[in-house]
Amino acid sequence: MGPFRDRFDLPEGVIYLDGNSLGPLPRTTAKRLAEVVEHDWATGLIGSWNHAGWVEFPTRLGDKIARLVGAAPGEVIAADSTSVNLFKVLSAALSLRPGRPDILVEADDFPTDAYIAEGVVAQLGKGGQVRRVARAEVADAVNGRTGVVLLCHVNYRTGELHDLTDVTRRLRSRGALVCWDLSHSVGALPVDLTAAHVDFAVGCGYKFLNGGPGAPAFVFAATRHLATARQPLEGWFGHARPFTFTASYEPGDGILRFACGTPPVLGLAALECGVDVSLDANLTLVRKKATALSELLIELVDHTCSEQPILVLTPRDPTRRGSQVSVTHPNAHEVCRALGARGVVCDFRPPDIVRFGITPLYLRFVDVFDAVARLAEVLDRREWDQAQFRERLAVT
Repeated sequence: MGPFRDRFDLPEGVIYLDGNSLGPLPRTTAKRLAEVVEHDWATGLIGSWNHAGWVEFPTRLGDKIARLVGAAPGEVIAADSTSVNLFKVLSAALSLRPGRPDILVEADDFPTDAYIAEGVVAQLGKGGQVRRVARAEVADAVNGRTGVVLLCHVNYRTGELHDLTDVTRRLRSRGALVCWDLSHSVGALPVDLTAAHVDFAVGCGYKFLNGGPGAPAFVFAATRHLATARQPLEGWFGHARPFTFTASYEPGDGILRFACGTPPVLGLAALECGVDVSLDANLTLVRKKATALSELLIELVDHTCSEQPILVLTPRDPTRRGSQVSVTHPNAHEVCRALGARGVVCDFRPPDIVRFGITPLYLRFVDVFDAVARLAEVLDRREWDQAQFRERLAVT
């Protein structure tokens, strides 16, 4: 993976272990954005919607992302945010399951997913509810009222990885549709939505896809649902013929019906640069290196921090682990801030978790050695126990 590290603009002296939250800047991004701004926008003006291909950008980039998640051309569109896309697909899924108004979520998954699910059932007003259940109880909790099950492929706190194929099979066998949030797995490990018979999926563009802060997200809808699925955000770019300006809405063909407003061209251009890097990599090899890097990090924490109240939270079985390692410490927030002061960038999740993102395209084994060595020093010397590290920043 050495050559891929050179494709990112990484600050000197920084060990970046937070790519699972915000990926670094690909070296091609600034030049590409300058081209779009200085040529397509400044010179082409509104004509660039046609001549520069802006209008097809969401589906063209969606087809690229489809190659990373095992989807067919025409099943993925790049658009909006993950939260907005969740609202679309959950609404569409419930419309395909009349009489089954409930959404099932894992209690410990990313909170916004459940927030959006609650908004969906409230808007539909059909007596549905969002049921939160423990991870081990998800499959057995599906009943005759469950229209859709929404799960995160990788748990954002623990890094635990679901078996996408097996879980999807068990849930669908009980009559529920399945929607996966791939935000912590797309670009980090092989995903095959087609082979797993997944119904819907969403994912963000700013983590392992390195699309930049607030990068557009994406929607996957299986071909078998595209003719009948109807999502509620019926904006003009989801219309079959948006520039006829008809009074009534007619959903576009295929995945276009999951579009809504005007495509964010600059965001899509930046995201494409990150997606192209991932497409050039072999995700099987990426996953193999991620496993080795995370194994090393866990072993080093066990060995060098054994006298400290720090525990590895992430599953030790690599087949059950995504591309991160989470540890717990009673003063996790302060430890995370102290590591940042030493040039090790990671993040904190309440109440007591420090997350280390494992990003093989640019992370080296020596980075893992150095990061854990600095962690041990922060703990042994109680460097975290300073007033400056107790301040809670707006973003942790």
